[in-house]
Amino acid sequence: MAAYVIGIDFGTLSGRTILVDVHTGEECAESVFFYPHAVMDEALPNGQKLPPNYALQHPQDYLDVLRVTVPDVMRQVGACAEDVLGLGIDFTACTLLPVDANGTPLCMKAEYRDRMHAYVKLWKHHAAQSYADEINALAEARGEEWLKIYGGKISCEWALPKILQVLREDPELYRSTVRFTEAADWLSLVLTGTETHSAAFAGYKALWNAETGYPSNAFMTALDPALDGIVGSKLSTRVLGMKEIAGRLDRKGAELTGLKAGTPVALPMIDAHAAMPAINLTEEGALMMILGTSACHILNAREARNVEGICGYVKDGVIPGFYTYEAGQAGVGDVYDWFVRNCVPQSYCAEAVERGIGLHQLLRERVCGERPGECGLLALDWLNGNRSILVNSDLRGMILGLNLQTRPEQIYRALIEATAYGLRIIMEQYEKSGIPVNRICAAGGIAKKDGMMMQIYADVLNREIAVADSTQAAALGSAMYASVAAGAYPNIQAAAEKLSKPCSRTYLPDAQNAAVYDLLYREYKTLHDYFGKENAVMLRLRKWSAAAKQE
Repeated sequence: MAAYVIGIDFGTLSGRTILVDVHTGEECAESVFFYPHAVMDEALPNGQKLPPNYALQHPQDYLDVLRVTVPDVMRQVGACAEDVLGLGIDFTACTLLPVDANGTPLCMKAEYRDRMHAYVKLWKHHAAQSYADEINALAEARGEEWLKIYGGKISCEWALPKILQVLREDPELYRSTVRFTEAADWLSLVLTGTETHSAAFAGYKALWNAETGYPSNAFMTALDPALDGIVGSKLSTRVLGMKEIAGRLDRKGAELTGLKAGTPVALPMIDAHAAMPAINLTEEGALMMILGTSACHILNAREARNVEGICGYVKDGVIPGFYTYEAGQAGVGDVYDWFVRNCVPQSYCAEAVERGIGLHQLLRERVCGERPGECGLLALDWLNGNRSILVNSDLRGMILGLNLQTRPEQIYRALIEATAYGLRIIMEQYEKSGIPVNRICAAGGIAKKDGMMMQIYADVLNREIAVADSTQAAALGSAMYASVAAGAYPNIQAAAEKLSKPCSRTYLPDAQNAAVYDLLYREYKTLHDYFGKENAVMLRLRKWSAAAKQE
């Protein structure tokens, strides 16, 4: 008898669903649904213009992913609802939305659909930076112990800065919000009819700790008196750990997905974290990098150590028995895509069309034969701010060394090299803090299809990098968590041993290239520290730009 589990990966631009054989790990079917509203960073659906640095989404898109893709993967293999043992989801984080007492997103109610703060704030919503600065300053002044867990500074991408932004900029909507919830937890409610909150999201993105809970009410009220009592009201304290499940499909969830009522639903995971068991990184010192629009760098360790500038750590956050640390880069694929969309001449576009290839491929072909340092360029990869280790979304990118002979493909390569240098900063920070990095595995579509980029990463890091075989590692990981929720495996380690995908390719560093990149990296580190710590020119430029736009 056929037996499957379903994993759904809710990304930045689309939802990706796979149907997995629970015995073999075979990915039997795949379906992708692109969000019709995409990322709303310029205007609301009604045409209302948004301020700078907004990144909103519409929750209807998430419902449509469930409605379209789950029946589609079933149809592809002729499976029936009884064949599916469990369902798991993962989601970008922090992706936050306000809901009413019934769990209805405020943006889906007529009276709020024209209010920008009623919509989902996507992970890369960076308009709350000033509120993150305020939180960090207060926490440091008060000596809050929880701040050390998060590297000494929290990001504007996280829950509390986004909540504080709503309170300060639309207090009436804040008062109307019964709960601020992660989109993943909201989907668990939609599917099961039961409100739960995953410890993964609460721990990494909402300052929750299994031993101490959220920051104290004294801290919250010192931040703003209107936050009095937020913990236990607008922030739920019903946080569940990995040994529990979100619930089981109720009638509405079954109708939405076409699955059977009563099907177990695993607690949701953060998208990057879900990929870790999919590539069987379940031991100490295993670093996983997920390369997509942004990048997450996840590392298992036996000990709890405070690491300056990382996103934080959670005990049993991904793999039971480990403290799993998270760091990240706010722009990787987004950086390359920005360049291709804005900085490539028409002649390149015409050549790509004539040859039937994409611009990314064309640029790689034109520059792959160059040696490290040949282009004479050095870039800072902060086009979407810096998540780790400077934790400042107001920082900006830079390209140094341009001249009249510089070609577009050379700038493209310099941007790739810059993201690799950014990863090296993060790795060195881990190791400096006593957390070893024993092996590295990359996952995500970019890692699988861009050999030039992965070789540059191996050379810059001077480390061997294995690339996961699955193009949908996060969705596969979610399917594995679903298999545990369904009782097919006793824990995620056992599921990983049976269902994970082996690494399909390994990149070894070239000693000659690595030696040159060592020199270039030292220069990158100089720029990183100067513009990130010593000279606030980037912050001043952004301030003047924002002021000019408001005139």
